[in-house]
Amino acid sequence: MIITIENKQFDTTKITQLYPAAVVKTGYEEETTQVSLEWLSVEAKGKVEVVGFGIFVHLGEEEKHSFVFKTKEEMDEAAGRIAAQLKK
Repeated sequence: MIITIENKQFDTTKITQLYPAAVVKTGYEEETTQVSLEWLSVEAKGKVEVVGFGIFVHLGEEEKHSFVFKTKEEMDEAAGRIAAQLKK
């Protein structure tokens, strides 16, 4: 099955990971990292600077694609579009 995320197509048989996450500053210069949405809502409360929200796609160990959005609502809308494709 082929799904489209923000105009990029992926063969679902090649996807090894597909997940949403928050993107936060690490505290070192402009470096960022991904954290789970659960950790952000439960543990982080005001302790980290959120710079965006993303959907991350891994195709094996080497190939990774990031789709980063300014708001959680935008990310949720994109996740909904992915879910609708997977239900077909």
